[in-house]
Amino acid sequence: MVKTQIQLPDHLYREAKRIAAEYEMSFAEVVRRSLERSLPAYPKKGSATWQPPAPRDLGQRCALDDDELRLIANEPGYMPRLLRAKSR
Repeated sequence: MVKTQIQLPDHLYREAKRIAAEYEMSFAEVVRRSLERSLPAYPKKGSATWQPPAPRDLGQRCALDDDELRLIANEPGYMPRLLRAKSR
């Protein structure tokens, strides 16, 4: 294990100390856990990056334009067809 020093803004230090006290763990453990959770958000440069899946054609549901859909959706008592079928 490596021992190091870091500088933290006051508000981060206070929050980390609060968490350590509330969850009965050391300040160092809070920092280690925080790093373990945040590091996967930064993959190594040059490695394969995540790509979203290709879109799938779900078919045309109706021939209404956006304005008509907005009006229908804002009608009092409106419930989409799928929800109506489930509520029966």
